[in-house]
Amino acid sequence: MSYVGSIKTYIRVYELGNMSAAARDQRISPAVASSRIAELERQMGVRLFNRTTRSLQPTQHGKVFYEGALKILEAINQAESAVANISKQPRGSIFVAAPLGVGRRFIAPGVPLFKEKYPSINVRLRMSDRKIDLTGEGLDVAFILGPLEDSNLRLRSIAECERVLCASPSYIERKGFPNSGSDLITQNHDCLMHRFPGSLEFRWMLQTSDGPRLFDISGPFESDDGDVLTDWALDGRGIINKPVFEVARYIDEGSLVVVAPDTPPTKTFLSCLYPHKRLQDPKIRLFIDFMVQHCKAELAKTVKPAI
Repeated sequence: MSYVGSIKTYIRVYELGNMSAAARDQRISPAVASSRIAELERQMGVRLFNRTTRSLQPTQHGKVFYEGALKILEAINQAESAVANISKQPRGSIFVAAPLGVGRRFIAPGVPLFKEKYPSINVRLRMSDRKIDLTGEGLDVAFILGPLEDSNLRLRSIAECERVLCASPSYIERKGFPNSGSDLITQNHDCLMHRFPGSLEFRWMLQTSDGPRLFDISGPFESDDGDVLTDWALDGRGIINKPVFEVARYIDEGSLVVVAPDTPPTKTFLSCLYPHKRLQDPKIRLFIDFMVQHCKAELAKTVKPAI
C-alpha cells in the first residue's frame, strides 16, 4: 500500500468529511479509502476519526496528523517539481475545472493538444456551471467567467469578453422587441436565468447612460447549464444573457437576434485561478501558459456580430 496514496486519501477524507466523497475524489472505491485510513491508524496506534453511521469527525490526533500530512504532501510535491525541472520532463496529473460553455468550446478541445505536446502529463477535467471550491475540491486550476471572489487564490487574466442579450425571432414576434433593460421589466419579458446555489442570475448588470445598473429580471425557466438556456432561447422560450463567443454563430445565421441594444450587458472576464504554491509545479505552469494562449487564439476567431 502506498504511504503517499494513504496520506492523500486521509487529507481528502478530512477535508470532505465523508469517506465516499473522498473516494470519488481520489478515484478509488470507498472500501480502499477506508482500508487506507485504517492502515494509517494501525501504524500510528491511534484513532484518527470518530465514526458513526451518519458522521465522520476527526479526533484530536486526527487534527494534529492533518497538519503534518499537509506538510508531507507539500514536501513531496516540491521534490517532484524539482526533479521535473532537472529532467525537463514534467509528469503527473492536473485536476482542472471549467464552466460548461468555456470548457466545451475552449478547454476540452485544448486538452488533447496539450497532451500531444506533454504526453507524460494527464489532465483530469471537470466541467460544471456551479460555483466551485478550488481548495476544498482538490483542484489545481479553475477557469472562471466573472470576478474573482477568493483573495487567497491567484488569478491570471485571459481575455475580456463582451456579452449580449438575445432572443429568437419567434419570441420577438410573440412578445415584442425590448429596447432596454427597463423594457425587460415593464413589458414582462421572459428572461432565461442561469441559476445554481450561490448564483445571482436573477439580476442582470446592464450598461446604461448613467453607468452600470442592476436590473431585477424574471422568467419561467432556469437552469444550472448555460447551454440549456441557449437551446431554450433558440426554441423561442425567452431572452438570454450570454458571452458573444457562445452565441455569435446563432446571431450571424439569424437564429438569435440581439435585443435591448440601448443597455447591453457589462463585459465579463475569462480568467484562470490557482493556489499560489501550485505555480511552483512545472506541469501547472506549462498547462496554464498553454491554455491561456489557446483560449486567446480561439477567442480571436470569434467575430463580433453586427448589432
